Amino acid sequence: MYSNTLILLLAVLLRIVANPLANVFQKKLTVSGVSALMVNFLTYFILGAACLIFSLRLDWHTINAEYYVYSVIMGLLGALGNLYLVKALQMGDLSVLGPINAYKAVISMLIGLFVLNEIPSVLGLAGVGLIIAGSYFVLNTTEDGFSWALFKRKEIQYRIWAMILTATEAIFVKKVILVSSVTQAFFSWCWFGALFSFVLLLFNKIPLKAEMQKLNPRAVTYIWLLVCCIGIAQFSTGFIFGRMPVGYALSLFQLSVLVNIFLGYRIFKEEDILKKLIGAIIMIAGSVLIILF
Repeated sequence: MYSNTLILLLAVLLRIVANPLANVFQKKLTVSGVSALMVNFLTYFILGAACLIFSLRLDWHTINAEYYVYSVIMGLLGALGNLYLVKALQMGDLSVLGPINAYKAVISMLIGLFVLNEIPSVLGLAGVGLIIAGSYFVLNTTEDGFSWALFKRKEIQYRIWAMILTATEAIFVKKVILVSSVTQAFFSWCWFGALFSFVLLLFNKIPLKAEMQKLNPRAVTYIWLLVCCIGIAQFSTGFIFGRMPVGYALSLFQLSVLVNIFLGYRIFKEEDILKKLIGAIIMIAGSVLIILF
């Protein structure tokens, strides 16, 4: 029991650190000129290719049709969600876009209410209120402040779409885990994500040869670091989903907003860090209340 708790804690810590680091490499790649669509596809493709090596060791005989239906939905939502996330990071501040993700716990809680029958309580609803209050401090550091004009900005719109899509995706990740295993769910996440991100690449008529020429040695290093961070973050996410409700897990993940703010300050020299930290702490308090529901 004690060892299982330690393993779960380690998985949570890995997820909290790996995801913001992945955001840093996504931002570095896109600001250097690599298309967000290309970054999205390469991440899934490299992970998917690595999974092929290990897939033969798993028992696939017990897999039923539900696995593939949920995997297709998960892959489509993941490819679109990650694409919008990368596009948001290309245009906006990491220390602003990271804390906005706290709303993901709210969205997943609402979706989980109907799909997984995970019913919130008064504490859960109080947590929602704190997340909204904390977001005021974070979003008020932008040029438009906390206003409707702010939500007309492309990077905020992209981040909101990414949050909605990936919150919904989280529900289907859990569904895939329930009909298979954490490892098989991770493999299908990579494979179907690669498939749909490639379709998006073709649909937008991105010149593959020109995009590959943008990958100088530094960009290639960022790609490999990104793949490692995304792989660790997604596998640990699946591991955690297999052991606790999705709403609880996504609330715990909001601790990563502090890492986002710190990395935005140290690497990209972003400003108004104190106000963002205050807002992030309030939002985390809201996430903790959601955990306690």
